[in-house]
Amino acid sequence: MRVTLKLATSLDGRIATASGESRWITGEAARLEGHRLRAAHDAILVGVETVLHDDPELTARLPGRQVDQPLRVVLDSRLRTPPSARVATGASALILTTSEPRPLGAARVVRVESENGRPAVSAVLKGLTAAGVGSLLIEGGGQVAAAFLRAGAVDRLEWFRAPILLGGEGRPCVAALALANLADAPTFRRLEVRPVGDDLWERYARA
Repeated sequence: MRVTLKLATSLDGRIATASGESRWITGEAARLEGHRLRAAHDAILVGVETVLHDDPELTARLPGRQVDQPLRVVLDSRLRTPPSARVATGASALILTTSEPRPLGAARVVRVESENGRPAVSAVLKGLTAAGVGSLLIEGGGQVAAAFLRAGAVDRLEWFRAPILLGGEGRPCVAALALANLADAPTFRRLEVRPVGDDLWERYARA
């Protein structure tokens, strides 16, 4: 399976302010590119905290185009996803939990192996592969990003950076990525830098 991690951060690597405000760090061009990324993957994955804070649809929406919608996947150890959450309605929604499965909206709920109280990355990837997922886009918060990076499961990084600084109290994009040795730091064999529109700079460069 090909795994892509998408991050939308400030220049200093923050995904939200200290109070949790995160909409919108990036601009319209970056958000459109994000929808193109969604349309190019079989599944989109987030953690339950993203669902609780943002209530995302996790659909691919491209102007003037009909696209096949990816499978929407939520990692939810304790099944805190509300039945009314947009990701739990409609088709193609999968909740992966370490708790006893129970009905949750229109989503399918599946129990997976646990690692440190959270769904194990290896079990998540194994289950999605068995379900026919060949490409996965991770849009989760810092905890989810850290778990997949720590497991060495990320093949590609799509990093949208806005020209702002949120400071040390902002929420980091890879929370809980505690490393004992520099040699353990996640690395990428190839990095491609792609500018995504001028709207970000125009938005933040106003005096």
